[in-house]
Amino acid sequence: MERESKLQFRLGDFGKFVPIIVAVAFLVYAGIHQSNANGYIIAFFMAIIVGAVFTKTPDAYGEACVKGLTKPIFTIITMAIMLAAVCGKMVSGSGLIQTLAYYVIEAKFTGGMFAVCAFVICCILSFSTGTSVGTNMITFPILFPVGVLAGVHPAFMAGALVSGAIFGDNLAPISDTTIASAGTQNAEMGNVVRTRMWYSLPVAGITIIILFLFAGSAGRGGEITADMVPDNRSLIMLLVPVSIIILCFRQIHLVVSLSVGALVSIIAGLVSGIYKLSDIFTFPGGFKVEGIFVTSINGTVSTIFMLFGIFCVIGIMEEAGVIRLAGEKMSRFARNVQMTEVTIVGSIAVLSWLTGVVTVAIVSLGEIVAEMGEAAGINKYRRANLMDCGGLALGSIVPWSVHAIIPMQLATANVD
Repeated sequence: MERESKLQFRLGDFGKFVPIIVAVAFLVYAGIHQSNANGYIIAFFMAIIVGAVFTKTPDAYGEACVKGLTKPIFTIITMAIMLAAVCGKMVSGSGLIQTLAYYVIEAKFTGGMFAVCAFVICCILSFSTGTSVGTNMITFPILFPVGVLAGVHPAFMAGALVSGAIFGDNLAPISDTTIASAGTQNAEMGNVVRTRMWYSLPVAGITIIILFLFAGSAGRGGEITADMVPDNRSLIMLLVPVSIIILCFRQIHLVVSLSVGALVSIIAGLVSGIYKLSDIFTFPGGFKVEGIFVTSINGTVSTIFMLFGIFCVIGIMEEAGVIRLAGEKMSRFARNVQMTEVTIVGSIAVLSWLTGVVTVAIVSLGEIVAEMGEAAGINKYRRANLMDCGGLALGSIVPWSVHAIIPMQLATANVD
């Protein structure tokens, strides 16, 4: 029996939806005006503020906000963003990007060919590690700027890296979304992966064709410029992604892997003579701290504040029963097999849009999906695949999802 929530709102069931309605309204407004991450910060914090006015149980409301921030994924993503920013700044500031771009362009490995290669690398890495977030943390700081310099359109380059990362998140047996979708539907993992290949592999093939034909057609660059002077000393910084990849392959925690990567970047930079210790961090007095280390972490503030808002709202929605209530209301559309399948994909997509985290949507609606699917006679493996494929494909397109904000942060943080 589901426990009754201590969190109550004025206006009944409608009051429960007030925070998310406010968030969506501000998100749409921010999107129309091409806002950066600060616009999304306003959206989620306004949702929290307005929701506080409508709650009848202020203590429970505050506890729900805090509960959202206690989710392990929040801490992991926050720490990973800061550590990846340090690694990225150390790598980009070393001259490695220009050096690699010089050799890539000289070898005529540009445009669509480079984009396809980057996509395949991300597919292999994400499938091996089971994490799209970790894959983007590793690949974006290097492959994105090199790809742009090599003539790949920035939008296609970002799409190639994100799509490759999502490929493994969708298919890998050690991925959180794969585990969640299989577990909630009581489906055996091996068969889930086997059946899901029929969804994932054709899409990957179509993606490769699109990238090869169009990724470089609207891009700029692809030619060696005067400022693209190779510095072979910077090649030592390749140890940074290599060390992180090796640790991820060994299933070492992402935060630990990125911490080691940050340390490797500092040591490699000092040993090679690319950096002095004062370049990395220095204390000039006057209550100031300067250097790459603190500058790169400070550059993640907007993204982290947005995550604070997102996870507070998630905590409120979960504690108020909004997620289950929304799922129950959407289940009314499941009148036959076809409509049930559409409802499964649609409900997971909508909840992924609202929370920005696909795993939250899958876990929250898993029981409802199982009930709908069994009533309609839909195979459990089909249900698991509809949840995971639909959630990742549609949930990753909103600008406040982890699949958008992390690449955005990594792409902009390493542009000098």
